Amino acid sequence: MWTFLGRPECVLCLSSALCAMALFSNSQLPRLNQTHLNPLLLITRKVGLKVEDSQFTLEGFPFRIISGTIDYFRIPRQSWRLSLRKMQACGFNTLTTHIPWNLHEPKVGQFRFTEDIDLIAFITMASESGLWVILCPGPYIGSDLDLGGLPSWLLKDPKMKLRTTYKGFTKAMNRYFNNLIPKIARFQYKRGGPIIAVQVENEYGSYYMDKKYMEYVKTALVSRGIDELLMTADDGANLRKGHLQNVLATVHMKNIKKETYEDLRSIQGRRPILMMVYTANSFDTWGTLRQVGDPQMLMKDVREMFILGFSLNFYMFQGGTNLGLIGGAQSSEGYTPVVTSYDYSALVTEGGEYTVEYHEFQRFFHSVTDINFSIQPKATLMFAYQPVTLLYFMTLWEVLPYLVKITKSSKPLSMEQLRVNEGNGQSFGYILYETLIFHGGLLTSRGHIQDRGQVFLDNDYVGLLDQSNYELLLFKDVAKKTQVLRILVENQGRLTSGKGINKERKGLTGDIYLDKSPLRPFKIYSLEMGNIFIQREFPKSWKTVTSQVQGPAFFLGYLKAGDPPQGTFIQIKGWGKGVISINGRSLGRYWNVGPQETIYVPGSWLHPGVNKIIMFEELKGDVRIRFANKARLGY
Repeated sequence: MWTFLGRPECVLCLSSALCAMALFSNSQLPRLNQTHLNPLLLITRKVGLKVEDSQFTLEGFPFRIISGTIDYFRIPRQSWRLSLRKMQACGFNTLTTHIPWNLHEPKVGQFRFTEDIDLIAFITMASESGLWVILCPGPYIGSDLDLGGLPSWLLKDPKMKLRTTYKGFTKAMNRYFNNLIPKIARFQYKRGGPIIAVQVENEYGSYYMDKKYMEYVKTALVSRGIDELLMTADDGANLRKGHLQNVLATVHMKNIKKETYEDLRSIQGRRPILMMVYTANSFDTWGTLRQVGDPQMLMKDVREMFILGFSLNFYMFQGGTNLGLIGGAQSSEGYTPVVTSYDYSALVTEGGEYTVEYHEFQRFFHSVTDINFSIQPKATLMFAYQPVTLLYFMTLWEVLPYLVKITKSSKPLSMEQLRVNEGNGQSFGYILYETLIFHGGLLTSRGHIQDRGQVFLDNDYVGLLDQSNYELLLFKDVAKKTQVLRILVENQGRLTSGKGINKERKGLTGDIYLDKSPLRPFKIYSLEMGNIFIQREFPKSWKTVTSQVQGPAFFLGYLKAGDPPQGTFIQIKGWGKGVISINGRSLGRYWNVGPQETIYVPGSWLHPGVNKIIMFEELKGDVRIRFANKARLGY
């Protein structure tokens, strides 16, 4: 009887091979000779990653997958190679990475595979760093992203059924795969590349809206040239629903029980077990306590997995940052949006620093494998710059006249319905609704505000409507014939999973009422707060900050950096809630409800000399911007 993942379970009944492995004590862990399996050194390319009874083989040799997840879209491109070298130096032999459809096809039929989402460059760097690659192309990837990585423009279709064989979804998916798969197929193992396996979708067993869907996705991959080992991945409770015949079923650590391994055995016999998501922790959400793992239990689990012959993927090796506003939300305990940091208690921090756990894993992997380890890169150091004390500001109301595109509509339109971005709607950020009222009364949203709406009368803040507060009493100024009612609604992140994703439209998703009468008509302003929005030419009427300024407002400051610039963290102490950008690139969301107290600023995004910081503050701004050399992510 072994204790696995903190629970005593008789996992030894899985197979005689695992029983034999379990006879080793912790000091007798089997040593793996895999020096000949470096992707840069291996010349023969014939059979690839295969399942041979209870073990994996690569080119016919026994192979233990020791993988870690790094998602390239959460790490600045200039840091990719260094992060991959840190992974290989720690003892990992494989990289797992997810491919976000929403970032690669932000507009229908317009694809981006360059700059910070240059997938092919990332795969190439992994190979050059001595790592094999497991790709997760989705189309749904989860990964705690907005809508699980699916494009929000899919929801323009009011009948959309995401992750099914609904024609509206499969047509879009096929177009995406037509552009994506040829790019990655040529980097498969048997064609001389590092890709040894491809995951089909992700955790479909917990969704399971269409019995034909997973087979459809598999066919879409294979027909376009994917011919390496395919795998599915589900949590312990949903293995049976999510698996495909003749496709390796892997398991995520959630809901692991003795029955999980019995299910695996009954599904696919004595095949090797790959713990596709083993994690020390979970993501953090705004307004809750920080998730903190147990490092001792972590290493104990990994030792036991090695004893039992498991392969594993550590999620996350380096979590990075939800740069921009790409983080999603969960709804298991009410609606809770994901914070900007995706640190995830990873082995390498979002800023690239080593953790104690990194060194623990490194010692362990060095003790049980014969992998040729590269020289460990030097630790990444951060810098606490002097505070920026000279700030300028401009209220949102002063900026509105300079916004080029204003949508006029008799009824409220959701973000996805807006005729912006060449008809693709709005994905992230804020949306402002403006209408005239002629009397006061009870303002009622009837649950149509997604997710958080601040209400203003003639620029004065009145109150908040959100997913739990549907009513607000308005007192009209009797001296005025009409007043301007404005509702500033923020998309705090679409759900990342669950059947509710089909309804995840943002902004005002239906009528809003004043004394039971629907308000009409509206001017609608799109405030995406992405790089293109921040890089726009703002009016020249900035004013100097002399005291705390009531939001919503934009703030401007200039940071002086040395040569070369060093990364840093912006402290949000003194600020309320909003979005930060540096040199026209969005760093993400901040909020004083915690747990996150600092926002990561990559050194590669800074220039020697003057750097331009723009903050959009919803509530109340400070008179300075402070910096730190350590992340403060809460307790």
